[in-house]
Amino acid sequence: MAGKFVLKKSGNQFMFNLQAGNGEVIATSERYTSKQSAKAGIESVRVNAPTAPVDDRT
Repeated sequence: MAGKFVLKKSGNQFMFNLQAGNGEVIATSERYTSKQSAKAGIESVRVNAPTAPVDDRT
């Protein structure tokens, strides 16, 4: 099963989680003041994540 974005509302704010195929949350967004902004955040992850470098600080 593929991963998915889960859009949530808490009070008057929106956020999303990226869930792996097994349901485990692997990323959590910041909180947004509008649903449209949260959806834009999801699109940004979709576009930018495949080419994002790894900043290994271990």
